[in-house]
Amino acid sequence: MSTPARPTTPSVLFVCVHNAGRSQMAAGWLRHLAGNTVEVRSAGSEPADHVNPVAVDAMREVGIDITAEQPKLLDRDAAEASDVIVTMGCGDTCPVFPGKRYEDWKLTDPAGQPLSVVREIRDEIRQHVARLLADLT
Repeated sequence: MSTPARPTTPSVLFVCVHNAGRSQMAAGWLRHLAGNTVEVRSAGSEPADHVNPVAVDAMREVGIDITAEQPKLLDRDAAEASDVIVTMGCGDTCPVFPGKRYEDWKLTDPAGQPLSVVREIRDEIRQHVARLLADLT
């Protein structure tokens, strides 16, 4: 009798240009909503020096702390290790890796936006993340 295959943990990579706002908020939401049921990564094609402080404030308001996160450069290993790659407004600067499931979320860039606008982006990202999580689990 064979042993049933263990289910693998799905993995998601969130990508935006600077990995400082949208992708960091999405990763924070997925970690918060999924716990350890999904492996979460984020990266950028041109990472900034630090996470957008207004994005940090907006996430803190809903009890999610992303202050320890650092923007990371998108690399082939992270992409190849991910089941789903979610791009957010990076257009042609986001490389395509064959054989991966892609989603492109059309989201306003929070850079330079006031907290009131970043809250709206945060809430829109939560809706996208909740749908993605429902699809993965």
